[in-house]
Amino acid sequence: MRKTIVLLGAAVVLSGCGMLPGGQPQTAAKEATTTAPAPPRTAPAQTAPPQADVVIATREAKVGSGGQYGKARVEITALMRQGRTVTLNWTITAVEGKVNVHNGLGGGALDYTVSNVSLIDPVNAKRYRVARNGTAADATCVCSGTQGQFLEAGESSTLYAVFAAPPPEVTKVNVEMPMLGVLTDVPLS
Repeated sequence: MRKTIVLLGAAVVLSGCGMLPGGQPQTAAKEATTTAPAPPRTAPAQTAPPQADVVIATREAKVGSGGQYGKARVEITALMRQGRTVTLNWTITAVEGKVNVHNGLGGGALDYTVSNVSLIDPVNAKRYRVARNGTAADATCVCSGTQGQFLEAGESSTLYAVFAAPPPEVTKVNVEMPMLGVLTDVPLS
């Protein structure tokens, strides 16, 4: 707070003396803005092409509980940085039997989301949990809801989750999914 007040005070003092914070006289700055408009801003170039329907990692697992088991296949189609976040997109397909996506990927029996999916950075030994919004009491995950999703053989569900981004030097992570296991060395673009 003090630095802000001092800087604002310095700007007022400098502008009162006929100088702007950049060291230019006020008249020169006014002329510069009227004669040379600022160049238009462009969006930064994307460093990697977006991953769409290309499967970058896959795993099959026997899933179920209470004596009813099925087989599911998970296919990760995107793990992409966007600023300080990473978005994970994947599809779960029931290969055999019935697959409970309803509450199989959440943090508890009444969590109908994919909030318990996490990214593991093996280089820095760090786990990244799904991002949450709101205050601690009512924070919800920034991820897919799964309520009512009981997949029969051949049915699929496409899901997503957002995480804080690992450091830029991390190019691969492990993706941990409850009931489905761990997909290792998933490329991060």
